[in-house]
Amino acid sequence: MAAAAEESQQSNKKPGLRKPVFTKVDQLKPGTGGHTLVVKVLSSNTVLQKGRSVSQHLRQTRIAECLVGDETGTILFTARNDQVDLMKPGTTIILRNAKIDMFKGSMRLAVDKWGRVEVTEPAQFIVKEDNNLSLVEYELVNVVEE
Repeated sequence: MAAAAEESQQSNKKPGLRKPVFTKVDQLKPGTGGHTLVVKVLSSNTVLQKGRSVSQHLRQTRIAECLVGDETGTILFTARNDQVDLMKPGTTIILRNAKIDMFKGSMRLAVDKWGRVEVTEPAQFIVKEDNNLSLVEYELVNVVEE
């Protein structure tokens, strides 16, 4: 009987608000998403900048590749537009609802319109820089099930 009362209590709460489960960089796998991570920005370099400086009617697009990491490893994060301004080296960032994109056979971390990039207070961990997951090359293999 207690289980039924507990269940009706829980149904009064707002649905969809789950406590985030923080993922470590070394747990990231190709084709996965919905990750929440706390990472430090190690470096950031703009790889694409086009927009108003090129043409008046183009929407401004900026893309930067940022090396981010935690105490388990590092990965390249693809920052887009407003995200680029937040990715300053030395900053600690919370990535919410991040996903893994594959680019030329290696993993890239990205946050699309369904996620958030937030600056947070400096983390106390030392980044493990000798485990860069973006340097691991993956090959797409089609498995035939019999």
